[in-house]
Amino acid sequence: MPKRRDAVQNHEKLLAAARVVIAERGIDAPLEEIARRADVGIATLYRNFASRDELVQALFERSMDEVDALVSEIGGDESAWDSVVNFMDRLGMWLLADPAMPTIVTRIGIIDPERRPAMRFTGAMTGIVEQAKADGDLRDDVTSIDIVLLATMLGSIGRYGSEYVAQWRRQLDIVLDGLRPEGAPRRPLAAGPVDLDSYHRMLRRSPASS
Repeated sequence: MPKRRDAVQNHEKLLAAARVVIAERGIDAPLEEIARRADVGIATLYRNFASRDELVQALFERSMDEVDALVSEIGGDESAWDSVVNFMDRLGMWLLADPAMPTIVTRIGIIDPERRPAMRFTGAMTGIVEQAKADGDLRDDVTSIDIVLLATMLGSIGRYGSEYVAQWRRQLDIVLDGLRPEGAPRRPLAAGPVDLDSYHRMLRRSPASS
């Protein structure tokens, strides 16, 4: 039997609120706070998700749907190298927009150790990476796992707040230069360096990660 419209709306509000609260307060943030942010009662939360783990699993599945959509759009660029750049940019921006995701993935690894979320990325990227190497545009010793790991690491800067997104672009440019074979042209950096005071402010803003 289909859910009533208000039930569907409550489910979506809870997922949206959970992403925000987990990003702010960590994976063990109070469920009562999630319900409050969603403007529903705690009983409504438990009708939708019987436990914290069930809520985390729902967040993970929703995010993986988004990943599948992202990956499906990679590969239509002029060159394999352009597809590598596009993938790292898209994945990093997705993580910037959802800073709760790394801690959700970590918890999923505890809830269900058989999960292999990175396979969604690496399966699509392996052929592209190999072609970029064959074209002479990518270092011979780089793998698709390296590409996913680097994009994930860079995307974690979203934990520090939206005003530091420009630093993501700068760090991405530096990493992309490191992926190029010797003699390839350097990329201009997208932003100026962060100063020491700003870096310390970033550290103070970083929420709990587990």
